[in-house]
Amino acid sequence: MAAEDSLAADLARYYDLDTRHELDDVGLYLALARRLDGPVLELAAGTGRIAVPLAAAGHDVIGLDNDARMLERARRAWAAASASASKGGSLDFVVGDLTQADLGRRFGLVILGFNGLLLFGGRDRQQAALEAMARHLAPGGRAVVDIWLPAPEDLAIYDGRLVLDWVRHDDATGNKVIKFSSARHDTATATAHLTTIFDEWPADGSVRRIAREDELHLLGAHELLDLVGRAGLAIEAVGGDHELGAFGPGSERMVVVSGLL
Repeated sequence: MAAEDSLAADLARYYDLDTRHELDDVGLYLALARRLDGPVLELAAGTGRIAVPLAAAGHDVIGLDNDARMLERARRAWAAASASASKGGSLDFVVGDLTQADLGRRFGLVILGFNGLLLFGGRDRQQAALEAMARHLAPGGRAVVDIWLPAPEDLAIYDGRLVLDWVRHDDATGNKVIKFSSARHDTATATAHLTTIFDEWPADGSVRRIAREDELHLLGAHELLDLVGRAGLAIEAVGGDHELGAFGPGSERMVVVSGLL
C-alpha cells in the first residue's frame, strides 16, 4: 500500500474510533426512512455510521463520499452487518465530489448529516452541496441537513491551545490511540482552522503520530435557511436537536428538514 493510501486508511480507522459513540442522529434518519417512500442517499457518507444502520433496517441506500478509504471501511462494516440483517436492505457506494454528482436518479430521503456541510470551503460550495441534495430528491421526499452552531464559549477555546480529546483502545489493532486537537477561529471569515493529531501506541512502546488539517466554514441559522431556499428546497421543519425539538436561543445544533419547492 502506498504511503498516501496507508495514511488515508489510518485516518479512516481513527475516524471510526472518534465517532463510535455518536449515535443520536441515527434514530432520526431511521424514523424518516420508515415514513418516506423510495431509496436513501447519504452524501458525505464516510465510514457508513448512518448508511449501514439504514440498510440493515431494510432500506435501499447509496452512500457517496470523496474519500475512497472511508468508503472501504463502510463496505466492510456493511458486509459484517448484512450477514446478520434479515430485512433485505441494500447498500452501494459511490466515490465522488458530491457538489458535482448527478447519479441520474431520485431518492425519497437525502441526508447531509453530522456537520458535513461545514467542511465545504465557502458559501459557493456549500450552496452547490445543497443544490446536489435538491437535484437528487424525489417529489414528496425529504432532504435533511444537520450542522453545529457553536456557542461563544465553544469558540473561546479555539485560540490555538492543544486539547486532549480522548484516549481509546482500538480493538482492530490492540493499540491505544490518543486524540489531540487545536483550532483557531477567525471571526472575520467565520472559519475555524482545525488541526487533529492522533498518537497510536503499540505494545512495544513506540509511538506513531498522524495529523490532519481541516477548515470549518461556520454558518449562522439565517445563512443556512437562505442557502436551503436558494437551492430550491422548501423548509418543512427546523429542529434544535436530533429529535427535532424546538429550535431557538441557546440551540447549538440545527437540523433542517426540507422538500422540493
